[in-house]
Amino acid sequence: MRILVVEDEAELAEAIQHGLQRDGYAVDIALDGNDALDKVSYTAYDLICLDLNLPGVDGREVCRRIRDGERMVAEEEPRILMLTARDALDDRVAGLDDGADDYLVKPFAFAELAARVRALLRRDAGRTGSVIRVGALELDAARHEVCRNSEPVDLTVKEFALLRYLMLHAGQVITSERLLEHVWDEHADPFTNTVRVTISNLRRKLGENQPIETVVGRGYRLSESG
Repeated sequence: MRILVVEDEAELAEAIQHGLQRDGYAVDIALDGNDALDKVSYTAYDLICLDLNLPGVDGREVCRRIRDGERMVAEEEPRILMLTARDALDDRVAGLDDGADDYLVKPFAFAELAARVRALLRRDAGRTGSVIRVGALELDAARHEVCRNSEPVDLTVKEFALLRYLMLHAGQVITSERLLEHVWDEHADPFTNTVRVTISNLRRKLGENQPIETVVGRGYRLSESG
């Protein structure tokens, strides 16, 4: 899943980025509101962690423009988690009214941020709980564990992220371009075979009768039987 962290404090932005990357997310950073709007104009993000107090265009205005569809490249709107030091009720209500899906007051523990990110992304997929099940596959996003037929599967961070995305879209044909956009960050080279190689490694680790199908000329599909 692809996340944009919009935060003008560079050290905090990088700390959030590194923490989310450890959880298997592809994470980009924008240090001001204008940069954030530029990035959403050419990248389809699944979720945006958006600081309220930003130089230039502030977080509330960024949120409003995204919800108005301004310069958006994504077909589906991203979830927005507002981050701010303002803890007054009126500020929280205003942020939610502007289109934020959730609100987290600074300072916060990273564990709570990660839990809220998981919850928002599950909501987008119409799921509850931290565990995703597709047929014989079970993925626990909180514990970062995967089992197939009750047997643990040892995956790298990127393999885990790729499988999570496929499981959240089980039965759908997903193109390599879409996988590259949602599972890798802005530093990924679109001209490499990184998606194919990661798919190949994931298939091998899932074992006999693995459920990832190649749809010739279109992309990949995770069988709903898992």
